[in-house]
Amino acid sequence: MKEVIIDSLIDTLKLIPFLIIVFLFMELLEHKFSKKSKNIIKKSGNIGPIYGSLLGVVPQCGFSVAATNLFSARIISIGTLVAVYLSTSDEMLPIMLSEKVPILILAKVIGFKILIGMIVGFIVDFILKKEEKEHVHELCEHSHCSCDESIIKSVLIHTLNITFFILVINIIFNLILWKIGPDKISDFLLKESFFEPFLTSLVGLIPNCASSIIITELFLKKAISFGAMLSGLLTNSGVALTVLFKENKNIKENIKIIGILYFSGVIFGIILNLIGV
Repeated sequence: MKEVIIDSLIDTLKLIPFLIIVFLFMELLEHKFSKKSKNIIKKSGNIGPIYGSLLGVVPQCGFSVAATNLFSARIISIGTLVAVYLSTSDEMLPIMLSEKVPILILAKVIGFKILIGMIVGFIVDFILKKEEKEHVHELCEHSHCSCDESIIKSVLIHTLNITFFILVINIIFNLILWKIGPDKISDFLLKESFFEPFLTSLVGLIPNCASSIIITELFLKKAISFGAMLSGLLTNSGVALTVLFKENKNIKENIKIIGILYFSGVIFGIILNLIGV
């Protein structure tokens, strides 16, 4: 068991330089474009889901939380919010980049999430959108992020947090692999079965970056299929769901949004598995 823990520590430490580079790039991107992104999405009108799914791809906690606040103030539509949530993947991108995942796989994940975000966003707006007055005076800009801190401090905080999560998950996974083997893990998660996306979509709803890390690591360790991985990443939006329940007092509407996310993840995960993506 000691060897397993040491191997997990070494594997995790190797990722730190890559994580620092990735988070530095993303912080620079967010600091430069965050205000522009908010203004674009506020003025997007009926094509909000297009902008929402494109801007939501940037894997930082700030934008999905900002979109939640904008929705709570009725500045953006419910379909635009859903598009943002579906395209956001929290920590998936930095992990895949640090693990040197082939660009084709990365492009497929991002491409599917953008496309699905747009499709579902337009459908949701067509069915559920209603005209409401803006409540800008109620809009709270508490993003629960480190956006007001220095870029270097923010990068170090992100890197330390994700490194800790990855280390813990690596130790847990490697101990499980050592004890019971990868085949039994895949069986437990119903790998390559019809019901696999039902489980990963549920994991993705956990409002924490740990869920996106778990799902990504499971895929990288070949414990789940591509479709199941995408299901979990579609439903994952970091801490945004927590902020949604805090800022939007319409509980029924919040539950409806969670239901839309969950079934979108399940349905598209099943479709991708069936077509063999």
